[in-house]
Amino acid sequence: MNLLHVLATVSGMTLLSRVLGFARDFVIARSFGAGLMTDAFFVAFRLPNLLRRLFAEGAFSQAFVPILAEYRNRRGAIETKSLVDRVTSVLFLILIVVSALGMAAAPVLIAVTAPGFSADAEKFQLTVELTRITFPYILFMSLVALAAGILNTWSRFALPAFTPVLLNLSFIGMALFAAPWFDPPILALAWAVFIGGALQLGIQLPALARIGMLPRFDPDWRDEGVRRILKLMAPAVLGVSVSQISLLINTIFASFLESGSVSWLYYADRLMEFPAGLLGAALGTILLPSLAKSHATGKAEDFSALLDWGLRLTLMLTLPASLALAMLAIPLLSTLFQYGAFAVTDVLRTREALVAYSIGLTGLILVKVLAPGFYARQDIRTPVKIALITLALTQVMNMAFIGWLKHAGLALSIGLASCLNAGLLWRGLRQRGAYQPQPGWGVFILKLLAALVVLGGVLWLATDKDAAWLEMNGVQRILRLSGVVLGGMVSYFATLWLLGFRVRDFRRKAA
Repeated sequence: MNLLHVLATVSGMTLLSRVLGFARDFVIARSFGAGLMTDAFFVAFRLPNLLRRLFAEGAFSQAFVPILAEYRNRRGAIETKSLVDRVTSVLFLILIVVSALGMAAAPVLIAVTAPGFSADAEKFQLTVELTRITFPYILFMSLVALAAGILNTWSRFALPAFTPVLLNLSFIGMALFAAPWFDPPILALAWAVFIGGALQLGIQLPALARIGMLPRFDPDWRDEGVRRILKLMAPAVLGVSVSQISLLINTIFASFLESGSVSWLYYADRLMEFPAGLLGAALGTILLPSLAKSHATGKAEDFSALLDWGLRLTLMLTLPASLALAMLAIPLLSTLFQYGAFAVTDVLRTREALVAYSIGLTGLILVKVLAPGFYARQDIRTPVKIALITLALTQVMNMAFIGWLKHAGLALSIGLASCLNAGLLWRGLRQRGAYQPQPGWGVFILKLLAALVVLGGVLWLATDKDAAWLEMNGVQRILRLSGVVLGGMVSYFATLWLLGFRVRDFRRKAA
């Protein structure tokens, strides 16, 4: 199995999801703008979404997949199926309790995570109501992450990558057709979260049945595999998801800023997540099973070569994305969101956050590639130490930047912290001998820099003044932006080709 082909498949599914995600954000921005109701919803949705990233796609997946790979490669089908049954049962019971507690404690959670909302009783109560509707999302998505981990270990990557499409379709459908039936209309978005989570879980079940891994209820807290996974999960929460914790803390800071700050950060984060999901999440997803298998079978050279392949692809594809996000901030934001209630002021303020985020995009994606190198080796302590250092420095930067950069300062602190996190993870893998760079890195970097200079020049020449983009109509923006993006992509990859880059050089077989 060619990992480059798998990456293209997963990225293609992710691209579909991201495109629909922008359509969803366009619909939300046009219908609700940026203000009290959207601030309330984004805070309410961020809580279960944060838990999803922390426990489901973060700590749980990183703890579960290496052990599942070990069972499959060393212990056989019967013990592997038993592990799946018991882990699923225990996880389900834990999630039922967590969901119930989250719904009951919604007022406390909002008071802690968005204390600035307490000064506005209407905003606070609306956020509490939205939180209670969206909180069961963590139950659905944790089970979705479990199913995805199983399917990915069996090299079924396409379906798990497709499932986020269903959440976006749920958002779009509810915002367009159901919102008028709710009072206030923003409640439709909360129910879209609930429905989308249920749909994502439902579509995975037939695929599990086809590979003989559809779980049955068999809770056993004393099972060796269950206990090992739970033991790995606890510290992995920080090691995998420090950026998400930073986002939550940033929400606390942003709740004290002017109304709309939470929404401006949200829309900027959504644009940054496009390349992060398209490449970072896809690479992390396909690398972890192969890294885990290489470690389980003692193939240290393959392990190191897989990481090197992931790092080169990351830099080749992420650095131009970072540059483009910064240089095309106004064209992108005005094309995607400047309609209806989303005003010019919202575009300009969101641009400030997007440019700040773009500085750390490469670091954010490198973390997604490097962290699996530790978890595949079942090394938890090192990423936790790095995460704690990074989290502490993020808050120091928040305090330093927020006074003069406002919401953009919060975005900048996350970006810089991501670069620090990636650097420390890379250093840790090198010190342990888990990663040895392959020859040719110096020339590789020089060629990338040359291609980036060409890209920057093309974007600068092709992009008009910001004021012109703000005055264009929607069709003009779409056509103009499509041309600019296409010209930038062609110039960048043509330069790489002229410098000797070939697709065959990046082909890599899975472990």
